[in-house]
Amino acid sequence: MKKYAALTAIAAFAFPALAMGQSAADLDTNGDGVLTIDEVQASFPEVTSDAFTAMDLNADGALDGDEITAAQEAGLMPATDG
Repeated sequence: MKKYAALTAIAAFAFPALAMGQSAADLDTNGDGVLTIDEVQASFPEVTSDAFTAMDLNADGALDGDEITAAQEAGLMPATDG
């Protein structure tokens, strides 16, 4: 949880399009149901690998729905429309 606290200040700047109504599915360009760092950085190049790693709770290199939800609940990622 400490890594979430360090990244909370970054969250509002890292995902402005999500805050404006873009969904996580919109970022999932290959349609596999998860977000890779490349997919996230394609829309949000300011997201560092450290920030992404902090959100990737199971360390599989992708953010699944549960990890996106956890990141949103921790204030690392704004709520999405879907």
